[in-house]
Amino acid sequence: MTLGQEDQEALIAKGSTESLNTNLIHPEQASINPGITKNYGTVTRPTDNLTYSWYNLDVFGAVNQPGPGFKYLVNRVKGLFCNERHIPAPRKHLLKNVSGIAYPGELLAVLGSSGAGKTTLLNALAFRSSTGVQISPSSTRMLNGYAVDATEMQARCAYVQQDDLFIGSLTAREHLIFQAMLRMPRNTPYRQKIQRVEQVIQDLSLGKCQNTIIGVPGRVKGLSGGERKRLAFASEALTDPPLLLCDEPTSGLDSFMAHSVVQVLKKLSQKGKTVILTIHQPSSELFELFDKILLMAEGRVAFLGTPNEAADFFAYLGAQCPTNYNPADYYVQVLAVMPGKEQESKERIGKICDNFAVGKVSREMEQTFQKMAVKANGIPLDDDVNHPYNATWFTQFRAVLWRSWLTVLKEPLLVKVRLIQTTMVAVLIGLIFLGQQLTQDGVMNINGAIFLFLTNMTFQNVFATINVFTSELPVFMREARSRLYRCDTYFLGKTIAELPLFLTVPFVFTSIAYPLIGLRAGLDHYLIALAIVTLIANVSTSFGYLISCASSSTSMALSIGSPVIIPFLLFGGFFLNSGSVPVYFKWLSYLSWFRYGNEGLLINQWSDVQAGEIACTKSNTTCPSSGRVILETLNFSEADLPLDFIGLILLIVGFRITAYMALVMKTKRKE
Repeated sequence: MTLGQEDQEALIAKGSTESLNTNLIHPEQASINPGITKNYGTVTRPTDNLTYSWYNLDVFGAVNQPGPGFKYLVNRVKGLFCNERHIPAPRKHLLKNVSGIAYPGELLAVLGSSGAGKTTLLNALAFRSSTGVQISPSSTRMLNGYAVDATEMQARCAYVQQDDLFIGSLTAREHLIFQAMLRMPRNTPYRQKIQRVEQVIQDLSLGKCQNTIIGVPGRVKGLSGGERKRLAFASEALTDPPLLLCDEPTSGLDSFMAHSVVQVLKKLSQKGKTVILTIHQPSSELFELFDKILLMAEGRVAFLGTPNEAADFFAYLGAQCPTNYNPADYYVQVLAVMPGKEQESKERIGKICDNFAVGKVSREMEQTFQKMAVKANGIPLDDDVNHPYNATWFTQFRAVLWRSWLTVLKEPLLVKVRLIQTTMVAVLIGLIFLGQQLTQDGVMNINGAIFLFLTNMTFQNVFATINVFTSELPVFMREARSRLYRCDTYFLGKTIAELPLFLTVPFVFTSIAYPLIGLRAGLDHYLIALAIVTLIANVSTSFGYLISCASSSTSMALSIGSPVIIPFLLFGGFFLNSGSVPVYFKWLSYLSWFRYGNEGLLINQWSDVQAGEIACTKSNTTCPSSGRVILETLNFSEADLPLDFIGLILLIVGFRITAYMALVMKTKRKE
C-alpha cells in the first residue's frame, strides 16, 4: 500500500500544527529503549559480544577543488590581475552530531531516504570513509566502552559493501577457500580452515551452489543475486566476527531474495552478534525482522529504538502511521524532502530531530557516553599484538598464486584461443615466407620475417596482458584495503601464474615458423632463436603489465597501448638503421626490445654465413657477399649478442619493477 501525497501532507500538517511546533517530549519516552541506560562503567562484556556505540559523530565531505581546466586557469589569471584571494569551498556537513548504540544479539537497521547519510554513517563506523571525507576529532566510537581505532575495528568488524565484487571464474567453494586462507588467523591449521568453510556453506545455505561458478552479471551466467549476496556474507563470516556491518544488502534483489538475505542476518544476530545494516525501502515483512531501527534524515538522527517505540513516538508527534500501511515506507516519506516543498520539509524534519534530540532517550545516551568516556583512554580490548595481516607472506603468495592459476585454467580466451591464434599466425607467416633461399631476395625476405617474429610476439603478448590488472582492479583494491594480502604477493602471484602460458606461446610459434621459413639450420641456431623470442615475449608481457598497472581502466590501457609501442618499434633497426638514430633519441633506443631482439636474431641468422653461400640470381643488383656484410650494413655487431640477452633480461626486470611500483602507488592513492 502506498500513502497518497495528499493524505501524507495532511498527516504531516496535522503533526506540524499540533505537536511539531512545540518542543514537547513524549511522556512515555522514558520507556523507549531501556537498554540504553545500561551502565558500561560497571558492566564487562566478553570480546565475543561487542556493543558498538558512537557519540557526537560529525562527518564533513571532501572539498571540491577546481581541476586544471580552462575555468581553473581563468580563475588563476583573474586572481593575479584582480588581486583576489582564492577561498576554498566549505565542506558539506554530511553527518551532524549523530549518536547511537548497537547491542549484541540485535539487528539494527538504518533507514532513511536517499541522501539521508546512511552509507556515510556506515562508512564512518567501519573506518572506511572515502578519500577527502573528514571526521571531527571530537567524534567518539567505542567497543564495549573502550575507544576504538581503525586497526582494532578491522580485527573485530566485518564490512559487507553494497557492490559484490568477485572473481567470476571461481566457484563459490573456491572463493571461500581463498578467503579462509587469508582471513583466518595464521596459526589455524589448513584442515580447520576447510572445516570452517564447510560450516559456513552449511549455515548460509550455499550447499547447492558451492560448485557453481560465481559468474559475471550480464556476461557469464553464474550465481543468482541472492546467492552472491549470501556468498559475500559467508566471506565475512569465516572469521566469526562479533560485529557485522552491511551496506544495502537487499539492493537489486526481489522481495523473496531480500527476505532470505535479511533472515540470514537475523540468524547471525540471534547467535550473539551485533549486526548493523542500511536499507533503503524494506517491505513490511522485512521491517518485522528488525530489532531496532535508526531513522536518518538530513544527516541527523530522527529516531532510535524498537519499531513499536517508533510508532508511539510518531503518533505523539501527530504523524501516526496509518493502519495496514508499511511503517518503513511511511517513516521514509515523512523524513524525506519533497520536491517543490524543500523548505517546509526541512523544517518538519528539523523539528522531528529536535524532539528526539532533547528527549529522555537522548539524555540517557549522553549520560552513558559520559560515563564511558572515563574508559576511553584505558587498555584496549586485547593486550596481544595483532599482525598487520592474518596470513603469513608465504600463505598470501600461495593463495593468490592458486587463485590466479585457477583463473588462467578456467579462462578459455587465455589458453585455447591464444594457442590457436599463435598456431594460425605461425602457419600463415611460414607459408608466406615458405622455403626462403640464400639469395639477394631471400636476404630481404628473411630479415622481414625475423622482424615479424618480434612484432607478432610484442602485440600478441602486450594486448593479452594489458587487462590483467585493470580487470581485477576493483577486487584488488577492496581486498588490499581489507589487508587480505600484500601488494607484492598479489603481483608475484598474478605474474607467475601466467608464466607457463607465456613460455608456451613463443615455443609453439618458433617451432612452427622457424623450419617453414627455412631459417639457419642447426639445433644451436634454433635454440638461440627460441631463447630470444621467449625473452621478447616476456619483455612484451612485462610492458603490458606496466601499462595495465599504470592505467585506471581497461579502455584507457587499450587506448595508450599501441601509441606507446610505436616509438620502440621504430628503433628496432628495420625501419630506421641503428646508426641513424638521432642523438637526442639515443637513450630511448636502449629501452627498445625490438632493437635487442632484431639484432640477436639477425646475428644468429647471418653471423656464420660465409662468402659464396649467398647466390646472386639477378644481374645489376646489389648482392651481399656474406652474412657479415649484412650485419655491417645494418650496423649490428656479432660481439653484441651477449649484450642483447642481457638487455632483454634487464628490460624484463625493469618493466616488472616499474609495474609493481605503479600498482603500489595506485594503492596509496586510493587509500
